[in-house]
Amino acid sequence: MTQQTKRYLMYIAQNYSYAILRPLQQAILAQGGEVYWFIEGKEATAKYLQPNERLLTSVKEVKAWQPDAVFVPGNVVPSFIPGIKVGVFHGFNAGKMNRRGREDHFEIRGCFDLYCTQGPDTTLRFDQLALEHGFFKVQQTGWPMMDPLFQYPHNNPYVDEHDDRPTVLMCSTFSRNLTCAPHLLETIKRLSQSGKWRWLIQFHPKMDSTIVEQYKALQGPNLTFVETDNVIPLLQAADVMLCDTSSVLLMFLLQRKPVVTFRNQSPNAHIINVEQAEYVEDALAQALMRPDELMEEIEQYCQIIHPYRDGKSSERVLAATNEMIENGLKGLKRKPVNMIREFKMRKKLKFWALK
Repeated sequence: MTQQTKRYLMYIAQNYSYAILRPLQQAILAQGGEVYWFIEGKEATAKYLQPNERLLTSVKEVKAWQPDAVFVPGNVVPSFIPGIKVGVFHGFNAGKMNRRGREDHFEIRGCFDLYCTQGPDTTLRFDQLALEHGFFKVQQTGWPMMDPLFQYPHNNPYVDEHDDRPTVLMCSTFSRNLTCAPHLLETIKRLSQSGKWRWLIQFHPKMDSTIVEQYKALQGPNLTFVETDNVIPLLQAADVMLCDTSSVLLMFLLQRKPVVTFRNQSPNAHIINVEQAEYVEDALAQALMRPDELMEEIEQYCQIIHPYRDGKSSERVLAATNEMIENGLKGLKRKPVNMIREFKMRKKLKFWALK
C-alpha cells in the first residue's frame, strides 16, 4: 500500500513569515510532501510568493485541501482551519511584556497542539505550561528561520567587497514604548555623515511610516535603508548591530557577533546597553573590538537560547510534526474554546460555515 503524501499549510499574517517558513518548506519538499500557503489579513501580501509556491485564497479552499498540519509563526490560528496546529514562533523571547503584564512569548492562547521551541530557556517554561494546561505538547527543535543563517551565500547584496569599513546594522521594533528609532535619528544622521562606518537600516514592517520616511531621508554613500521580507542576509553582512528590545538582536547574537542596545528591557551581560543617545558611538566602538569577556557571555547565552548550528532545525520541526500526525492527539485534553476570538476570525476571514 502506498503511503499517502502529507500536506502542510503555511499560515501567515506578516511578510516576514515567508523567511521563517521557507526552510521548513524546503525540508518538506525534499521528503516528498506537499505545501500550500495561506495569507490571513492585509498585512502580508502574495507578491512575495516565489514562482514555485502555491497559494490557497480562502478558508473554503483550505478545508477542501485538508492539510495534515498547519505551521504558524504568529500567535493565533482559527480552530476551523483543519490539521495539527504547530507554533513555530515569529522571533525569540526578547522579554516583551503584553498588556496583561505577562511575557508575550509564553502567552498560551489555546490555539496550538504542538510548540516547537528554539532552545533550553524557552523549552523549560513551555514544558511547565504543557503540564499546567494539558492540551499541547512541546518539542525542542531549534528555529527553522535560523537554518540559512549558518549557510552563507556566495553573493550577498548587502556586502560591499570594495568597502573595508565596519558595517553597522540598525534594527528597531515598532512599539512606541520600546523602539529606539525616534530617539536615535539625529545620532544616526551624525554618525552616518562622519563616514567612519557603513550603515544598514531595517525596521519592523509595522514601524510608524513617519519614522520610516525620516530614516529614508538619511540615505547616502554611508547609509542604506532596506525594506525586505528576509533579514538573514542583512544579519550576515553586518559586523555589529544597534537595536532596542526587538527579538531580531538575538538572531544576530547567534552568529557570535556583538549587539549594542538602547534602553533594552532586559539588559544582561551578553549585550552592551546604553540609556542615552550620546553613548551609542562609544558603545559601538567597544563592541567592534569584540572584548573577550563580552564574547564569552554571548557564547554562553547562545547555548541557552538556540544551541543548534547545524542548519537542520527544519528537519527536527518536521519530524516532531509528523510524529504527531501519525499518533494523533493522544493524551491531550481538548483545547479551550474562545468564542470571541472565533467570531473575530470568522469575520476577518469571511467564513461562516459551521462545517
